[in-house]
Parts: sequence; structure tokens; C-alpha cells
Amino acid sequence: MSNTLHDALFAPLATRETVLIERPGAAAVTGADFYRMARGAAGALISLGLQPGDRIAVQAPKSVEFLALYAGAVMAGVIFLPLNTAYTPAEVRYFVEDAGARLLVCDPKDAARLAEIASGAGAELHTLDGTGGGTLVDLFASDLARVVPRGPDDRAAFLYTSGTTGRSKGAMLTHDNLLSNAETLAEAWKFTDGDVLLHALPVFHTHGLFVATNVILATGGAMILLPKFDPDAVLAALPRATTMMGVPTFYTRLLDDPRFTRDLAGHMRLFVSGSAPLLAATHEAFEARTGHRILERYGMTETNMNTSNPYAGDRRAGTVGPPLPGVELRVMGPDGPLPSGEIGVIEVRGRNVFKGYWNMPEKTAEELRPDGWFITGDLGVQSEDGYVTIVGRGKDLIISGGLNVYPKEVEEAIDALPGVTESAVIGVPHPDFGEAVVAVVVADGTPDVAGPLAERLAKFKQPKHVSFVDELPRNTMGKVQKAALRETYKGLFAAT
Repeated sequence: MSNTLHDALFAPLATRETVLIERPGAAAVTGADFYRMARGAAGALISLGLQPGDRIAVQAPKSVEFLALYAGAVMAGVIFLPLNTAYTPAEVRYFVEDAGARLLVCDPKDAARLAEIASGAGAELHTLDGTGGGTLVDLFASDLARVVPRGPDDRAAFLYTSGTTGRSKGAMLTHDNLLSNAETLAEAWKFTDGDVLLHALPVFHTHGLFVATNVILATGGAMILLPKFDPDAVLAALPRATTMMGVPTFYTRLLDDPRFTRDLAGHMRLFVSGSAPLLAATHEAFEARTGHRILERYGMTETNMNTSNPYAGDRRAGTVGPPLPGVELRVMGPDGPLPSGEIGVIEVRGRNVFKGYWNMPEKTAEELRPDGWFITGDLGVQSEDGYVTIVGRGKDLIISGGLNVYPKEVEEAIDALPGVTESAVIGVPHPDFGEAVVAVVVADGTPDVAGPLAERLAKFKQPKHVSFVDELPRNTMGKVQKAALRETYKGLFAAT
């Protein structure tokens, strides 16, 4: 079996004349078309002077060319760093500088405001838009003499995940990390070359790029590539699909649309949900509407997927299923592994687990044990028959709409505002986003919080509600009791 991303996922496309990617309003793309485009992207990177192991940061809209750039980076031996399109220039600056990126690729509309950042970091700036245009695409005709040979332990991508201190960490993912997980998921979820995936996920995230895309590439299937989740577009494409991967928000919005019927979804083989907790009520409502039980799974930036409810078997609402084949999982207490039924910190080990944090040996040592066990920081419990339930997060991570929000970063931004004494940021249940960011603020009066944060933080990090209080609840040690705040505000977004 091939052991690099190019050999296993991309090389087989070179002679494939069947459709790989369908896209609304544009010509379909065959496997061979895509492979030629990817080779052009690789040639462009090499023509710009990038060497194996160099980093390319990409904050660009979703498109076939974006995916070809990912494949081209693999062919050129360049490390691919996708960035959320909602990140502000200040956030992009950190990622580009920390990664030491040689090239920054952005939407043409953002080129002017990112040019100084790229220049200051010593990176060249090129553009890529959502319709396949841009200065980088103009270079795709560059000739690729040969695919740069790489090994399974060579780094293929960086994905940044914030820490509770607010400083983002670059998780280093190898060819083997990504490929082994794609092959495991393809088998676990029974994907074949007859599958058509409805792909409405963002591609700056592991879910859309390294799960959805890689699984299709690993099995010879096809995908309907939508720029984003739009109910009209999803409902129009659904009859041509067999599978769909999404976040809970996708499914709650489909359930809100009367056009989403049992007949429309009847031919589908599989609906998968992840990246945020799926409410049991959503699971049950979806089954009642469609007859399908959503398959929920659990993964992380550092590991891709760790567990999954079974394809054939009991898909239990509120759980994320047993560990995937090849993934070891244990629930740890202060004195070691805990028996089933007891809550502790989840740790995982397997080929899917990343190789550490870029330029952060101390943080790597804190979270990745010498024997390969990764301390996820998530609190969970495992049943006697292996099903895992996530019950909380030791790091206070908020997952809103499938995107990670770390309270410390938002709190620091709020605390810096005039008139603010202190703040506590929590996640509370939200029927659409899974969790919503809520800020509880102690201040002199009620200063404007939303306005200043709009310029400092990506929209998904900005509080959906700000509450002003006289003081924050604390324990005897002076620590803010966020559990008490979550209890107080848990019904804030409850349906009325």
C-alpha cells in the first residue's frame, strides 16, 4: 500500500477520466483534469523558489484551485498551512510569522491589507479567488519536472490550534498521520468509488480538507463542491449525492426548512456530523424527519478522527462511538487509567496522532507523552462496550459552529477595553451553533464591547451575548467559577 499522500491519493488521478468534482455553474472536473491542475500548482510553488519543508500559508476562498494547491504543495514537498478566511490581519500576521511561511496566498480583495504583513515576515504574496483566478493561478502553467519524493514521516501540513493562554500552536501533521486516518475512515464508513459526497464544509479546517476531501480521494469517489453551506444549494444538490459530512449547524438548518423531507433524503447512504457536539434532540428530530440516524464522531486538530459511531450498529445519540480501528483510547485520572463509567481526561494514541507543536518543545512535552499518548484535555467517560461520551473540556474550549474558540483570547481582548475591569467568557448551548460565545463582564457602566472586538477578532470568536455584572463568582482560591456561569446562562438561547 502507498504510504504518502501523493502516491495514495493523487497519483491515481492522473489517468482518471471520470468526474471527480462537480461544482454549481461551472464545468465538472475529472480526476485527470485535477491532477494536471495540481502539477501546475506544484510547478508554480517550485518556480517561486520554495524548497521541500518550506511553509505556504493560504487564506483564500474555497475552490477547486484551492484543493489543487493543497495537492500541489504535497507534490512539491511544501508544508500546507490553511487559514480561516475570517481571521483578521493581526491574526494572519501571527500565523505567517510563527510558521516562517515563505508564501502567503490570499483573496485578491485582501491583498492590499496583507501586503505589509507578508513583506514584514519575508513572505511573497500571491492571490487566489473563489472562481479560480489570481496571480498564483497565472503561474499554474509552470512545468513540474518531477514530484518531490517524501516519506510517511515527513510533515505535510500545519494546523494552528489555540491554547488556553491565547497563543496559537502549530500542530505538525505528517503524510502518515493524514493518510492513515483517511484510509481508516473510508473503511469504517464504507466509502466506495460509487459515492458522491456533498461537500459544503470549509477547507481551512481538518474536517473539510483532511477528512471529507481525503476520504473521497482515497476511495475514488466524487464530490459536489459547494462554496459554503447554503440551504438552497444543499437541497438542490442532495438528489445527486450519496453522502454528506457536516457540523450540527448544517443539520439544524436543514430541519428548519420544510423542503427537507424524507423523500428528498431517502436515497442518501450516510450523514456524518462532527466538529461540535450534536444535541440529542437534533439527532432524534433528524431521524424522525428522514429515517436516517446521523453518525457522530470525535476528532481534534492534532489527531484528525479518534472515535466514531458505527456504520452498521448502534449510533447512540449523545455519544461519539468507540475508538476507530488503530486508535487506542484511555480515560485518565490523577493516578492512572480509570475503569469504564468514570469521568477523566481522554488520551489517544495511534498513527493519526500528530508529531508535536511547531517550535514549542515544552508545550509538546506537556501534551504528548514520550510513549505516544496525546493528552486531549477533553473530559469523557467510556461505557463497558467502548462508547465514548464527551462530558466537558478541561481547557474550557468553546466550539461554535464547528470552529474552536478559546476563552482566554477573547477575555484578553475584552479586558483591554476602556472601562472594563475583568471578564469571563463561556460557551453555552445554542440550537444552531452547538455552542455560543457569551461574555460576562465587570465594568464601569456598560461600555461598547461588540464594536472594538469586530476589528480585533474573527466573527466566530465574537460574543453573541454580553452580560454586565457587579462581580464574577469565585471559589475560596479566588478562581472564577465558570461552571457556575455556564449554569446561570445555559438557557440564554433556549427555544421559546
